[in-house]
Amino acid sequence: MSQPVPGKSSWPELVGVLATLAATAIAHDRPDVSVEVLPPGSPIIPDHNPTRVRVFIDNNAIVTQTPVIG
Repeated sequence: MSQPVPGKSSWPELVGVLATLAATAIAHDRPDVSVEVLPPGSPIIPDHNPTRVRVFIDNNAIVTQTPVIG
C-alpha cells in the first residue's frame, strides 16, 4: 500500500473517476484535509480553506474538475 503524500495539493489524475473513489484517494493521500463532494448546482462559498478539497462531480458522480486544496 502506498504512503500518504503530505505535500500533495491537487489530483488531476482523478478527473473522470467516480466520486467515491476520488474521495477515498484524496483522503489516503492527505488524511489531514476534509473532502467535500459537490454535485452540479451546489451552492459554493468562495473562500479559501487550506484543510479542504472540493470534488466537483456531474450527474453521474464522475469528477469533472481537478480536485485542489482550498
